[in-house]
Amino acid sequence: MRRLTPYLLALPSWMWLAIFLVVPLAAMASVSLQTGNVIDGFVMTFSFSNYGDAISAYGTQFARSLLYGGLATAAMLVIGYPVAYWIAFKGGSRKSMYLFLLLLPFFVSFVLRTISWGFLLSDDGILFGTLKGWGLLPPDFHVLATAFAVVAGLTYNWLPFMILPIYVSLERVDPRVVEAAQDLYATRSAAFRKVVLPLSLPGVFAGVLMTFVPATADPINAQVLGGTGNTMIGNIIQTEYLVNNDYPTASALSFTLMAVLLVGIFIYARVLGTENVLEAAAR
Repeated sequence: MRRLTPYLLALPSWMWLAIFLVVPLAAMASVSLQTGNVIDGFVMTFSFSNYGDAISAYGTQFARSLLYGGLATAAMLVIGYPVAYWIAFKGGSRKSMYLFLLLLPFFVSFVLRTISWGFLLSDDGILFGTLKGWGLLPPDFHVLATAFAVVAGLTYNWLPFMILPIYVSLERVDPRVVEAAQDLYATRSAAFRKVVLPLSLPGVFAGVLMTFVPATADPINAQVLGGTGNTMIGNIIQTEYLVNNDYPTASALSFTLMAVLLVGIFIYARVLGTENVLEAAAR
């Protein structure tokens, strides 16, 4: 029983994953190889051409999703790292309050937050409408229904998932190590590059993974802020499932997106070097 105890304790979590992850994935993989329609039913024909047809039909949306997700992730890293650094090293006794304020928007629905950005960025909204009334912007100026609006919405909605892992890594940095580097005549920038940044790489690695994947597959921001010219692959999958009832195409798109993201994650881990990240953290 002592040997079986760890496995028995882990059994509920494994059953949960099997029921709500493995089984749905297997069912979706089966549907992606079927042909038919919602009226006559779908039949397993092992139609691997569904994948080729889906990629050829929606390759533009795939590329746009990867581009928008990458731009939003880069923006989150540029914005989030200084915020995490400031909270970790300058927050003092108010760190918990700053983290609470950072997470406070999550008490509001994701959809409502995105819609609020739609009101903020609208042509005659409280921001641009006022600036146009003052003559600071031309009458035809608009941001809504552009790529910038989509990337801005993605950045706003997923930014805390970039900040928190970086903050955790920076919080573990011993200030005495930084002081020792400065005692050895390292400048502040050199101490940051040689000490703080390498020690925070695990947080950066985790933050990029936690933001790039959902930002790339997100359908809400593109629908609310982007318009018809900025459709992402998440919108296509949603439409194929819920509107067109083309389950094989939607399933093929879902698995293709999953495969592309997994390949991108493995390449990212290979380039950054997970072993190098761990070694840097150990130093």
